Order: sequence, then C-alpha cells, then structure tokens
Amino acid sequence: MGKFSVIFFPDNVATQVEEGTSLFKAASQAGIELKSTCGNRGTCGRCAVLVKEGKVHASGGNVPARLRRAGYVLACQTFVEGNVVVEVPRDSRLDEHQVLVASFELREEEADLLAGYELEPVSRKFHIELPPPSVSDNTGDLERLATALRRQGYAGEPQVGLSTLRSLAETLRSGAWRATVTLAATNGAMELLALAPGKVPLRNFGLAVDIGTTTVVAHLVDLNTGVTVDKRGTYNRQARYGDDVISRIVYATEEKGGLDELHKAVIDTINELTEELLGRNQIAPEEVTAVVTAGNTTMAHLFLGLTPKYIRLKPYIPTANAFPPVRAGDLGLAVNPGAWVLSFPAVASYVGGDIVAGVLATRMAKEEPLTLFIDIGTNGEMVLGNRDWLISCACSAGPAFEGGGITFGMRAMKGAIERVAIDPQTFEVEVKAIGGYRPIGICGSGLIDLIAKLRRVGLIDRTGHFQRDKGTPRLRETEDGDVEFVLVWGAQSESGKDIVITESDIKTLIRSKGAVFAGVQSLLRTVGLELAAIDRILIAGGFGNYLNVADAVEIGLLPDLPATKYRFVGNTAVKGAKMGLLSRRALEEAREIAARMAYVELSVGTTFMDEFVSALFLPHTDLSLFPSVKH
Repeated sequence: MGKFSVIFFPDNVATQVEEGTSLFKAASQAGIELKSTCGNRGTCGRCAVLVKEGKVHASGGNVPARLRRAGYVLACQTFVEGNVVVEVPRDSRLDEHQVLVASFELREEEADLLAGYELEPVSRKFHIELPPPSVSDNTGDLERLATALRRQGYAGEPQVGLSTLRSLAETLRSGAWRATVTLAATNGAMELLALAPGKVPLRNFGLAVDIGTTTVVAHLVDLNTGVTVDKRGTYNRQARYGDDVISRIVYATEEKGGLDELHKAVIDTINELTEELLGRNQIAPEEVTAVVTAGNTTMAHLFLGLTPKYIRLKPYIPTANAFPPVRAGDLGLAVNPGAWVLSFPAVASYVGGDIVAGVLATRMAKEEPLTLFIDIGTNGEMVLGNRDWLISCACSAGPAFEGGGITFGMRAMKGAIERVAIDPQTFEVEVKAIGGYRPIGICGSGLIDLIAKLRRVGLIDRTGHFQRDKGTPRLRETEDGDVEFVLVWGAQSESGKDIVITESDIKTLIRSKGAVFAGVQSLLRTVGLELAAIDRILIAGGFGNYLNVADAVEIGLLPDLPATKYRFVGNTAVKGAKMGLLSRRALEEAREIAARMAYVELSVGTTFMDEFVSALFLPHTDLSLFPSVKH
C-alpha cells in the first residue's frame, strides 16, 4: 500500500496517509476535527466534505439531499485512493464549545467550598526534621522517618516505593536530617510520594477534572491553601467517535483498536488542558501530585482503559463502580508520574461519578428538603431524596439536547442559535447566536426556546405538527414530504444555506423531553410521591446552565412547579471533584453516597414506558400536570 497526500482547504494543511484511510481520519491527523454524532457509521450526515480533486472511493452513507446535490460526500465513508484535495465547510467542523468551567449561583468564596470540612488534601508537602542517629540510637532510617511523621500527627507506617527506599539514606544525610516530604493518602493508607533533601519550596498542586461526554473541564488547585489557581475547559476529543456514550461504547468494542483510540483521546484532552494551565501559571508538571476525576460510568471506563462493552448489554453491568487509585504515569497524564489519580465512584451503568459528585457538592444528602437533582445531556440523570434516602435513575434522552439528530442542530459553539423570538402576527423571526456570529445552526437551549415559541404563536400543535394554513413563506414542504420552517434565510446565515427546523426535528425533541419528564415521574411513582412533594429542583451541568426554565416547563421538559423551587447549580461535577481533592473526608462521603444511593433500572417493568408515551405531547397528555401553561 502506498501513501498519498490529502490537502484540506481553506486551512491549506496537508497530511500523508495510507491508501484506504478515510477522509475523516485524515482530517483528524491534520488537526481538523469534524462533526460526528454516529461514531463514523455514516448515519448522521454531519461530516460532509467536498472532494475538489483526486481519486477516492465513497461508499455512500446518509448524505443530506441538499449536500448530495452539491457534490458533497461523508468524510467517514470516503476513502483515499490517490492524492486528494478536500474542502471542509464550516458547518462540518467541530469548533470550540461554550464550556461551563465553574459553578453558577453556587458562587461561594473558596473558603466556603469546604464549609463543614477540614482542609485535608489528597497529598501534602511539608518540611520535617529528624534527630540524627547515634551509637545509642541506632534506629533504621525508615523507622526514624516514621517516628518523626507520627510526631507530626501522621498515624501508621508510611508506604514507601522501592526507588524512594533506595535513595532514602543518602537523601536524609545530604539534607543534614532535614527533608521535604510529600505524603499521599489513598483509601486510608499513607504513602511517601517524594522525599527531597533539605527545605525546598512547598509548592504543591492538584487537578480536579470533570470528564464529560461532550466537554472536559479542569481546575488547577493549590493544595496548601485550597485556592483554585486557574481553570479551563474544552470539548472532549472523543466526540469524533460519536456524540453519545452508546456510540462510543459501540466504537470501543466493535472497531479494531477502538478502546485504545478513545482512551488516548480523553487523555490527550486532559493533557491539553493541563499543559495550558501549568504553562500560563509557571508550574512544573512534577508539582502536581494528585488528580481527582468525576465522570459518568462510561467516561470513567474509557479514561481508565476499561472495556465498556457490557454497560450497553442487558443486564447493563459495568466492569467496576468503585475504581482503585492509579498512577498518573500509568495513564500517561502530563503531571508527576507518581501522582495518584482517584476517580469518583459510580452507582450503576448510567449513573456515574459525576452525579455522585453533584450530590456531594450540593449537600442534598445532608439536608432535610426533598430535592430533585437533574443533569440533562445525552442522558438525563436524576437523583431524588434528602439526608434520609436517595434514589436515582437515568433515561436516554438522545443527542437532541446537544444538537444531534436535528437537521441544523449543533453543540453550543460560535454561531449556534441560542435564543429565538417569533412575531405572533407576521411570524418573522429574530435569533441570537453565540458570540454574536452569523448563525450556522441551533443548539439545545435554542431548540427548547424555539419549540416553546412555535407553540406559543400557534405554528405547531400539541403533537408537534406544523399548522400549514398560517400563510407564511417560512413554512414549506420538503422534497421528501416533510414540513419545515425557515429560521434564518441563506442570505443571513454563515453558510449561505437556509437554516430550518423540520417537523421530524420537532418530533425528535419531543421524544427527548418526554424521556426526561418520564424519568422524573418514574422516580416519584417508585417512592409513591407527587410532584408537589418536591421542595427544590437543582439543575446541573453545562446544558442546564443555559436553559430557560419557563420554556422548559412550557414544552413539558421540566415539572410545572413555582420558579422559586428551581436553582441552577452549574458544574457540580468539577466542584465535587475539587472537594474530594481537598478533603479526604469529602472523598469518603462520596463513597458513602454512592453506596447508599438506590438505582431504578427504567427498562424493567412498564412504568417508564407508560410515562414516556404520556409525555409525547406539548406539554403533556395530562394537562393537569401543567396548570401554568396556557393551552
């Protein structure tokens, strides 16, 4: 097999690939990330490119009709057979996301992050002085060090690696029996992570990482003070293999080397964030001595390189719910290779460490009010309870809230429509796009806003069907018999194409919102409670942060309860991870939360399906559940 050149425009970058390589992989190799919600299976139609020159083999796939007529092919289904020149349109690119890197409304000062906890970080660095040995005091060096540590309040015998033990004698003597100790605590054990001669600066840092399906967020924390030094987020590089966890599980288990690719992608993502955080704060990788992560169960498996195969196969069993500590060097993380990496425990296949971190961060497991905690994404995960009991479930909302499965859907990136206004008389539309850019498509929060506005002005009925008698040129029939509404005319869009919402798109979103509301109802029915019993609802995650509650209630996504009961709590996954990084007791409480949280498998019995079918209307079949929504 020979190698051929692939040139990508308008970037004007080239790469060399083997014959038979897909244009999708060639683009990735060239540093160009393309959209894909299907895991390169050719079904989503998002990675469309135009082959300007050269020989390729295109095996088809679901190319949207408007692009097929213009000569576009799917990059994941098109394979190199010679030197090729490719044009990549902007709406096929995976751009930077609007990433929520911190909490929203939970804006405590750093000192309040650990309210009720002591600062007991996963690793500590401090100075120590030992009495020198003598003829009358011939205690061994290691035992002498252990005694000095006990005098400083560290009980037990420290675990010491062989390499540290081999250098121990010379280290203590070269520092004249003064040393700088780095101790790490994992699962109750104390380990001598590092020992330096004399008194060196006590710079000691940790990373708290939220490994999300869509985005990854990292906080760099000073372990001596508990202060967050810096924070950054970006999209998860695994996105090229599919938008949702099921697509990635399929890729990991059915593609040769798929698990390794997905593992490397998330490690590369975290390293990119780490290197930027350390670089702009002039911190050496060796000074980062602890990492705590929180992610859903699938993300935790892929991060650790564990097979997620059986998560999607009945009876839906993960390799592990509680994950042992691992070395940063074994994972390839760009920090101190001896640093321990601790992962928040999961509850079940679809309720993971990110949800446990959220329950910890919000303190709902310590308080009396009956609380509903919801994290809405490709999965809708929720926890109901208080200090006495906790019950959880997860429903497959699908990728619609991330823009997947929607004709012009996209993630929250530059140019994504996030707000819509429709004139009730003329049906003219005004849109607001992220970053003030010309519109490219529409993101999840924009879709919810749009469906609410379409219903409010009478353009759609309760089933999501368009009312074709409204007499507006924006409403028209498609070639395949569907009906669509033009949000932005081509002259005003970035791509020059009309941006539309179709009746099929609306049905897709109704199914997604129906799944989330059905999950809430199923939890309540499991414990024999009504919606009115809920004292407060906490909306977590990046998508929830940009959600308009009134619109979400109007379409039947969220319960129709007083606005005063709702609270946006932002990125509680990274906040919980940070609490675990800074407090060993908080980390132990996270393990206790995971152990006592009951899990309801919604695929068992008919409760969820009954609720789901009832929720496939706007706002719902049972209008008494939504008394504030005008019908």
